[in-house]
Amino acid sequence: MPNLNLKFSAVVLLALALLSGCSSVVPRQATARAWLDPDTGHRVVQLSTEPGSESLYFNLNPFTPDGRKMVITTASGISMINLQTRAEEKIAEGRLHIIMVGRKTGWIYYVGNKVELPVTNRWVFAIDPETKAVREILRLERGQEVSAVNADETLLAGTFTEATDGGIKGFFNSGTSRRGNDIQRANLQRGKKGTMMEQRLARRYPMELFFYHMQTGELKRVNRCNDWLGHLQFSPTDPTLLMFCHEGPWHKVDRIWTIRSDGSGLQLIHQRTQVMEIAGHEFFSADGKTIWYDLQTPRGEVFWVGGYEIASGKRTWFHLQRDEWSVHFNVAPDNSLFSGDGGDDKMVAHATNGKWLYAFRPELISDRSAGNVDTNNLIHTGVFQAEKLVNMSLHDYALEPNAMFSPDLKWLIFRSNRSGANQVYAVELEKTRSK
Repeated sequence: MPNLNLKFSAVVLLALALLSGCSSVVPRQATARAWLDPDTGHRVVQLSTEPGSESLYFNLNPFTPDGRKMVITTASGISMINLQTRAEEKIAEGRLHIIMVGRKTGWIYYVGNKVELPVTNRWVFAIDPETKAVREILRLERGQEVSAVNADETLLAGTFTEATDGGIKGFFNSGTSRRGNDIQRANLQRGKKGTMMEQRLARRYPMELFFYHMQTGELKRVNRCNDWLGHLQFSPTDPTLLMFCHEGPWHKVDRIWTIRSDGSGLQLIHQRTQVMEIAGHEFFSADGKTIWYDLQTPRGEVFWVGGYEIASGKRTWFHLQRDEWSVHFNVAPDNSLFSGDGGDDKMVAHATNGKWLYAFRPELISDRSAGNVDTNNLIHTGVFQAEKLVNMSLHDYALEPNAMFSPDLKWLIFRSNRSGANQVYAVELEKTRSK
């Protein structure tokens, strides 16, 4: 990206903040689009322009294959941001739910309504962001949801839910709040989340996974059960490998699973060994070799980011401090860095100073056994060396920041309500040097 010239108003705000010892630079009413965080020395820019805009959920691919553009949701539809010029382009309008950007073609997959009198139907579509050509892919039945597109864009994956009582709506939508005050709506949703998750788990609706072949139209149902299935994500490199979770309060479920698209190879990725041990918010590394996840042994006390190497079964755990625990972690495309988007005192870590965006440098603990201990089946442990990137004191964590690295590893992209409305931001990973 080109260097940004800070607006005069942002410079004045920065000077006043430094003179007064304030920890935050831009108040909610400010309109500055770029500033230097005085607590961290990192440059922050606002990427989106429309209030109510959000980046995608932390484990969904928003980037075009060349890494130059990223898709976002807006209050009026779908837009794309050029990460080099920061120009924003409207792609589609309406109440649309983005699934992800295709890793092979760059088409944007989404769910929307198609009106066919006298009823409105939900469909999976794909749109070419360059030509705006739209392709109809699949009409969704009642109880059917699509959550993932595989690496070579031949398969959709989703769930069927058989709910005879109408189900429970509005559990924890990661999409954009489209009406009213973003923060008020998110806080209302947050207050109800725990109760709704308990209720939904207890309902034990029959559910199953499905795979839909986009070229042949074949739909295959697998893994029928009474567990609450969710968080579907395909490997970014293996077209047949799907990861999914048993949703619900984490201390009540064995959460992280993988399965093949033919229904074979069902595998639990993390088996707890302690009472109240929890694992979740799982994600693939960019090379598809490792599954990473938030791990607590036990819940709310000891904090790790756990890793499972798919080919070998090798496990690696990186320890972090209570205030460094984050709603979501992520890993850089080259595996050199991890990120964390922080959390507030209402969350599981009950951090006293946790409202920061972090970069974590992984550091393995040296093995000094000198070959006297067989370490092949042991967990390899390490620590995170943390660097604070953005002071998030103005952010309300009712909206999860969902940080992710840009493909060129120059930025950490996140969403925030620091101005009062949801917007998409990026922080430069390299500190701004003083002249």
